[in-house]
Amino acid sequence: MARAATTSDVFNAIAEPQRREILVLLRAGERPVTEVARELRITQPGASKHLRVLREVGLVRDRKAGKQRLYGLDARGLRPVHEWTGGFEQYWNESFDRLDAYVQDLNRREEND
Repeated sequence: MARAATTSDVFNAIAEPQRREILVLLRAGERPVTEVARELRITQPGASKHLRVLREVGLVRDRKAGKQRLYGLDARGLRPVHEWTGGFEQYWNESFDRLDAYVQDLNRREEND
């Protein structure tokens, strides 16, 4: 089965590790493409390509600032990812609760021996 285009949705866009790194980098604030490229040790054309994909799916916004273009995080675009992963929160909480109960049971057994 062919993989969907990276610009088809947020999930496909963030499947690429460097794009996730760009999002982390942009959490600290707006940056020009040259700084993104330097920080991630990738080429400027490579950074531009990743930023374009992130912009097209709504995770990054850009604005003109003098002669350069600044890119910033638009975290509202992560809502579908947050909602999807949030569905697993109950699963993990229940798993950790079971693990905690098991460890407490082991500790009680050790104390009684």
